[in-house]
Amino acid sequence: MTDQEAMRRAIDLARAHMGRTWPNPSVACVIVKDGEVVAEAATADGGRPHAEEQAVPAAGDKARGATAYVTLEPCGARSSGRRSCAHFLVEAGVARVVVACVDPSPFASGRGVERLRQAGLEVETGLLSDEAAVLYEGYLHRLETGRPMVRLSSDGEGFDARFAASAKADLTTELKRLGEAGYTRLWTSPGDLADALRAQGLLTE
Repeated sequence: MTDQEAMRRAIDLARAHMGRTWPNPSVACVIVKDGEVVAEAATADGGRPHAEEQAVPAAGDKARGATAYVTLEPCGARSSGRRSCAHFLVEAGVARVVVACVDPSPFASGRGVERLRQAGLEVETGLLSDEAAVLYEGYLHRLETGRPMVRLSSDGEGFDARFAASAKADLTTELKRLGEAGYTRLWTSPGDLADALRAQGLLTE
C-alpha cells in the first residue's frame, strides 16, 4: 500500500463520519505496517474518542515501527487535560506519521507535529491536503470567523445540524452563538432564510 492509497483510505473514512462528530471535526487514522493496514478508526460519534486513541489500541503491538496516516494534525494538548493524540502515537512506538492537514486550533497548531518530532518520529505533512481540506472547511471557517459555515442542502447529510432561524433575526449573532457551541457545518434549504444569509454574505456556495 502506497502513502497515497493509505491517506486516501483515511480521507474516505473521515468523510463517512462527517456530521456525526460534533463538536469535534471528523478525523481518521489508518495505521500501516509492512504494507498492510493493521488498524483504522475515525472520530467517534459525539466527538470522542479521537481517531488516534482508538486506532492505536486496536493495532496493539503492531503499532510499533508502523506508519500512521492522519487526516488532521494530531492534537498536542487536550482541553480536558487528558493525554494527547500525539502522546498516544509516541507511546505506541509508531515510527512515522503522515498528516494531510495541519490543524490551526490552539490544541494543535503545530504542537502535535512538534511533539512527535521531538520524540524522534518521522513526520510528513501535506499529503493529499487539497482532498482532506474539504473535510475541514467548516471547521476552519469557524476558527477564522467564529461562525459555522452554512450551505444549501436537500437532506443535511454530512452536516452537524440544520440552521433554523427567522430570516429577520440577527443572523450573525445567531451563528456566533452556534460557533461558540462548537458547530462547524450547518445546512439550510432554499427559501427566505437562505436568501437572507446570501444577502449578508453568510451563505457558502
